[in-house]
Amino acid sequence: MSDRYYAAACQTDFPCPSNRDEIIVRTKRMCELIEQTIVGYEPFFDVRFFVFPEFAHAAPIYDSVRKIQNHLAVEVPNEHTDRYARVAGKHGCYIQTGTFLETDPAYPDVVFNTTALVGPEGLLAKYRKVNPWLPWELHASPHDIPDYDEESFPVVETQIGRLGVAICYDWLFPETIRQIAFNGAEIIARVSAYMHPWGATLPMDWWTMFNRVRAAENTVYVVAANQGATLEHYPPFSWPGGSMVVDYDGRILAQADAGSGEQVVVAPIDLAALRAERRRRIGHDTRSHLRSEIHDYLQKPHLPAASRDEHPLTQKSIRRRIENARRDG
Repeated sequence: MSDRYYAAACQTDFPCPSNRDEIIVRTKRMCELIEQTIVGYEPFFDVRFFVFPEFAHAAPIYDSVRKIQNHLAVEVPNEHTDRYARVAGKHGCYIQTGTFLETDPAYPDVVFNTTALVGPEGLLAKYRKVNPWLPWELHASPHDIPDYDEESFPVVETQIGRLGVAICYDWLFPETIRQIAFNGAEIIARVSAYMHPWGATLPMDWWTMFNRVRAAENTVYVVAANQGATLEHYPPFSWPGGSMVVDYDGRILAQADAGSGEQVVVAPIDLAALRAERRRRIGHDTRSHLRSEIHDYLQKPHLPAASRDEHPLTQKSIRRRIENARRDG
């Protein structure tokens, strides 16, 4: 177990692919970034954990689930996760991949937005975005799948600590990040594509604000990688970057410049310090102070899960569910 090492928040600036055959170019470049970072920082830091942005492999540029499946979706694991595994095995590091548009034969009418945790042992876990960015994203949440019986919030025990992850819009839901923390996470990766104006600059620096708040309220490290793509590469939005590492008190340990472009920033993860603080603290330990029974709002359904006959999802069906939730709420 490594008690102290460095984590790298890696942002990318790729043109959005139109076909899955183009994904390999992105994977190759991200593997190069990993190896360059490990070698370049070796005289100074032991960089062991790498986090990449949402849509680093592909973004949902098509307007239907079927088109996404036909052109961009891949199964996970795949040739790309195999390539990451070879790099992880060579260097003894862990990689939280950018997201894939995932197709799964078990759910033929569904596309997931999925990130994979890869280590020296190979694929360790995959996380499917629980809160797609409504109404635009046509990905299904595990919540939308009747009888879904896979772990929605995986946390993996590794040589560098207990790792969890959530994707972009998930971080605006404190319940999602808290569930990952209660599942045992010590470090939570944020794999994100956060666009202007909700980025890393005032007056609406939601990116920075939520990363810091979620770290402090759950006593976890946050390693947050954001898209650095230009408007030309990922229209109709521009992407502010600002990838960062935040400690368990909400302190920013390192942050990329605000603005588009490929950047990597590294910062220390001190597991011994985190665990000592968790053992020592009585005050501000919001996990042990949580009065769960008195907060009954989660016992009432809000956004209804999609029914079987609503798959594949469409803009129309998503908006209808939102309107129902607003009316019933």
